[in-house]
Amino acid sequence: TTGMPVVYEEHPTYGNLLGRVENKAYMGMLTTDFTLIKPGALHKANGGYLVLEIRKLLMQPYAWEGLKQALYSKELRIEPLERSLGLASTMSLEPEPIPLDVKVVLLGDRMLYYLLYAQDPDFAELFKVPADFEARLDRNPENDFLYARMIATMVRKDSMLPFDKTAVAAVIRQSMRQVEDSEKLSTHMGSISDVISEASYWAGQADRDVVTDEDVNKVIRTQVERVDRVRDRVQEGILREHVMIDTVGEVVGQVNGLSVLQMGNFAFGQPSRITATTRLGDGRLIDIARESDMSGPTHTKGVFTLSAFLGARYGQTAPMSLTASIAFEQSYGGVDGDSATMAELCALVSSLSGVPIKQCFAITGSMNQLGRAQVIGGVNEKIEGFFDICKARGLNGQQGVIIPAKNVTNLMLNPEVTEAIEQGQFSIYPVEYVDQAIEVLTGISAGDMDENGEFPPESINGKVQARLQHFAELRRGFGKDEGGEPEIKKVMATEPAPPPGPGDAES
Repeated sequence: TTGMPVVYEEHPTYGNLLGRVENKAYMGMLTTDFTLIKPGALHKANGGYLVLEIRKLLMQPYAWEGLKQALYSKELRIEPLERSLGLASTMSLEPEPIPLDVKVVLLGDRMLYYLLYAQDPDFAELFKVPADFEARLDRNPENDFLYARMIATMVRKDSMLPFDKTAVAAVIRQSMRQVEDSEKLSTHMGSISDVISEASYWAGQADRDVVTDEDVNKVIRTQVERVDRVRDRVQEGILREHVMIDTVGEVVGQVNGLSVLQMGNFAFGQPSRITATTRLGDGRLIDIARESDMSGPTHTKGVFTLSAFLGARYGQTAPMSLTASIAFEQSYGGVDGDSATMAELCALVSSLSGVPIKQCFAITGSMNQLGRAQVIGGVNEKIEGFFDICKARGLNGQQGVIIPAKNVTNLMLNPEVTEAIEQGQFSIYPVEYVDQAIEVLTGISAGDMDENGEFPPESINGKVQARLQHFAELRRGFGKDEGGEPEIKKVMATEPAPPPGPGDAES
């Protein structure tokens, strides 16, 4: 071949990188000669490029340090590892060092790059040209066409059955599902290749000459069925009512929140009961998970945001004279993330107003201090998790999930959920503000504040405002009683003194 060499070393041990001097047994002794001097990957790539996987390199003892030493000194010196470490001084061949001129390309994930950059001072000096490759690309007609051509290339290369247009569309849909964005495509070719090869296999098993979307959908189903044991046990606990989740009726201060559990490369949604209680107090919002050291920092931040929203909306003219508690019921493994902030607020508002929440709904979404819904992750898994429970109990056309409006572009639901939505058996409600979520959950208008800072009396916010004013008046009443304590003592002083006891002296 001509041109500069390009060498990929699959097993980058110290000897495979820097070379070694081998020995052979002869008459009970180990001997060597110049024919047993073996070059390393750096020798083979000298004058060209050496490609290494950083994870494999770091797993080999002293290989990383040996590579850095060679790059710093710009020469290749073959010596046994035990001699370079000063562990032995066996006499052997010592080849002369040779000049080194090589470009080393390290392949690895972002986290290893960030760790090496932060922890190894030599890394930034030796490897100065990073290249961060995007894991997704924009979805448009041109890229859809290129994606279809890529699928055709994979099929032709591995001699698989041809894909029709429905199968190609199903693969592209799965690609969008992997990145959770209907406007993006995944560039993770390994997982896409697995889907293509499995779909070709199932088409062959069905004695078809062409792969269709039915085969691709079967691949996706079987991939889930192989790893969904934990999800099935969780849903079984809900259906047997060991874990309490209501999907019918109305309850004050109780709402269905949604969370995502990640098990390896499989994630699934799980509904969780969130409850709230309110009472007269000093303005504290108690997060039971945080008080019991089961709350992560992001969830704690969400609770503080919720508290700030309540104070800004209802505490402008009077102090917040309440104490409120919120809890994830039957949660034993800790809580983190702020995607339940809207659900927690709706439960608190329901408890304060006395208006029940419809249990046929579940809600997910974080919010800011102004009450605006914010994007959350895992929206597809959360919707599908609640849908599975509703389907098992029977769809009635009233169940649905409330999500932030900005998450609509992330919706890539499985065909079963999509079909139920099209038939009107299940619904999704995108909201931009938490007041819209309250209206869906209660069926009552949230109400807008007028120029005097008052809400309509029959609205949800009006009922909350009235309840908080009642709490404030009760608290002021307790303050007056404390102020009147001397008068009570004066009345008590006019009462007759008790008769003396047997041991008391009379005056």
